[in-house]
Amino acid sequence: MNGKKIRLSKSSISQKEKDAVLKVLGSEFLGMGEEVKLFEDKIKEYLETSMDVVCVNTGTSALHLAISALDIGEGDEVLVPSLTYVASYQAISATGATPISCEINPDTLFIDMEDAKKKITKNTKAIMPVHYASSSKGMDKVYKLADEFNIRVIEDAAQAFGSVRDEKKIGTYGDVICFSFDGIKNITSGEGGAILSSDIEFIQKIKDARLLGVEKDTEKRFKGQRSWDFDVKEQGFRYHMSNIMASIGIVQLNRVDEFKSKRQQIAKKYIHGLSSIQDICFLDFDFNEVLPHIFVIKAKKREKLREYLISNNIECGIHYKPNHLLSKYKIDISLPITEKIYDEILTLPCHFDLTEAEQDKVIQKAREFYV
Repeated sequence: MNGKKIRLSKSSISQKEKDAVLKVLGSEFLGMGEEVKLFEDKIKEYLETSMDVVCVNTGTSALHLAISALDIGEGDEVLVPSLTYVASYQAISATGATPISCEINPDTLFIDMEDAKKKITKNTKAIMPVHYASSSKGMDKVYKLADEFNIRVIEDAAQAFGSVRDEKKIGTYGDVICFSFDGIKNITSGEGGAILSSDIEFIQKIKDARLLGVEKDTEKRFKGQRSWDFDVKEQGFRYHMSNIMASIGIVQLNRVDEFKSKRQQIAKKYIHGLSSIQDICFLDFDFNEVLPHIFVIKAKKREKLREYLISNNIECGIHYKPNHLLSKYKIDISLPITEKIYDEILTLPCHFDLTEAEQDKVIQKAREFYV
């Protein structure tokens, strides 16, 4: 292999993020405080949402807290597509609930609603649609099903920050929405996540639970104080976000529009450059709406194509191994569509710092493989 490796994904950090972190370090108040409150307010402002925003330390924490705060636990079931990162499943099983593996739509890789409906039982308490590759195409059917069966909706929007649905940003409306801000997401706070909802009682439980269940501790932390005489009535976790993380996130929010423009440009260029290859299919997304965290193609010769690209110093990914094939979440039935798609999906390099020359090489080598 010759030349510099073309990375699949990476953080894009400017001097402004570094300066913001140094400022927090200089203040010597590193935990949850004013910066976290400001980040929450800035997210709300950017999304133009009336929903409350609660920041936590990871996207997985966001999902776990959301499920817990809805009083979902032992004996309960949550519908979820099998084709998602294991974090979605771990968040469900961490509460004692059971993830119910569902099929996907082969065109969008979004949860298949007909299959999900068949799997509803008296124990079903929620559905967790995953915004795969940043798209939430199909959410109208999710909410229709939720209304019909009186179950909650927890949108795993870990990859979808900055994307649009029905001409509104993801997070503008809905039941419960969870974002991730880890290092390679659409914006990052190093690690981090957020939970959004208009359910006031639910949000208060989230705020307390992220701080070990200490009641009303959020208000004190935002003033640089701590609760000394307090009560704890519910199980809580140490899931709060730090000022260091929030300071990075605030700067990244100011860059989200340039991130969006570049990532959408990358997606459109891949489609233009690879559309003549019969073996390659694209997901049915509108890249004027989707801010792509990852760019995924389907290829019947996936494994050989992947090996060829890697041999040419081009990193590739497979998002994801279906959870029903993992030892912890194995089920007795197969999911043929999901399993077929798993053998075909390939993730190509997509990040803000990907150069035109690097993307040209990816496209050139993919074409070369099919000659």
